Amino acid sequence: MSSRWLIPLAILAALPWVAPSAYIVHLMIQVLLWSFIYTGWSLMGRFGLVSFGHGAFMGIGAYVTVLLWNLGGITPWIGIPLGIVCAVGLAVLIGYPCFRFGITGHYFALVTLALTEVVRSIIVALRDQTGGSLGITPTSVLKDGTTWSISAIQFADKTVFFYIAAATWLFGIWVWHRIDRSMMRYAMEAIGTDEQASASVGVNVTRTKLTITMISAALTALGGALFGQYQQYINPDTVAGIGVSLQIVFAVIAGGMFVRFGPTVGAVFTLLLTESLRVGIGNKINALDSTIYGLMLVLFIIYMPTGILGKLSEKLRGTAR
Repeated sequence: MSSRWLIPLAILAALPWVAPSAYIVHLMIQVLLWSFIYTGWSLMGRFGLVSFGHGAFMGIGAYVTVLLWNLGGITPWIGIPLGIVCAVGLAVLIGYPCFRFGITGHYFALVTLALTEVVRSIIVALRDQTGGSLGITPTSVLKDGTTWSISAIQFADKTVFFYIAAATWLFGIWVWHRIDRSMMRYAMEAIGTDEQASASVGVNVTRTKLTITMISAALTALGGALFGQYQQYINPDTVAGIGVSLQIVFAVIAGGMFVRFGPTVGAVFTLLLTESLRVGIGNKINALDSTIYGLMLVLFIIYMPTGILGKLSEKLRGTAR
């Protein structure tokens, strides 16, 4: 590891100890987990694969983990990988025919949008197991003086989960970096420019697009599972609904999908926006957050397509010249 990362990592490790309250630690954990999920989406979005189906992948990761724990007593250490496998399987089921038959652009976005609603509807329909629209709470083992459980990934101290979230976020950044430095990046950029020309020079278009979709789905499912373990409560609207997919797309575009830390900036931005709406307005207006996300998404696409961090980078490069 390069020495230039030692100071930032030391600062990251010290954050929960200097935070003024447990609430601030909670917000930092939220930022890290959502940043990881947003980074997973950006792996597709930066190459023109606009997916509104990541709410489905996130929901599958969360619900498979919780249901296996609640109904079968299967530890999340097994449930999380199984949830990831299910999400990746669904990504293949949807992605392969789309990529094989050239369904791209708006049509691909609509297919993934329908996927999210299908998964949400299934979760609601299986209310006897999932709790339906009311949601479900993982069976807690933190009682009778127990303050932590490694097997259940449950911790009373938020600091422990902060380090789990931080390690997960760093893993997401590493995956983004590896793909950015790999031949897959150049293949995806070529595919985004002209699929037929890419295929003519030997690029396996279907396999390349499917691979990046599988990686993106796996990261999102992992983020969803950890989000459920941390929150100790999940419901279809918070982890699997269309609103979640819209939030993911908005946050990445707002932060900047073409730069490594753009999704992280997007997570900070959306969290500040969400908390401001919660404190200022509360639940007085239904679906206000989704409405604002939609309107701001349009504004960012029109006036700041490279996002906050992307725009800042452009200005810094312009100043350097």
